[in-house]
Amino acid sequence: MATVYVPTPLRQATGGRSKLTASGRTVKELLDGLERSYPGIRQQLCDETGEVRSFINVFVNGTEIRQLEGLSTPVQDADEVSIIPAMAGGLDE
Repeated sequence: MATVYVPTPLRQATGGRSKLTASGRTVKELLDGLERSYPGIRQQLCDETGEVRSFINVFVNGTEIRQLEGLSTPVQDADEVSIIPAMAGGLDE
């Protein structure tokens, strides 16, 4: 099973867990598995078309899936998947 790192804003959906294990041959299958275990998490990650929301970045072994094969990106048992919400804002000087 792959290790999935969950950011603080999504931990409410995972019962406070920051690190999960999930299986799937692709990122899509992995997200489907997360949804079965943690209902509602997919809605926070994906839009109504099923694509990862534009402000959510999903990395497989340090590479963002949009630079790979998107939701079809293969996932192996030893892989690390990180979910990172985009950050904006800052101090205007």
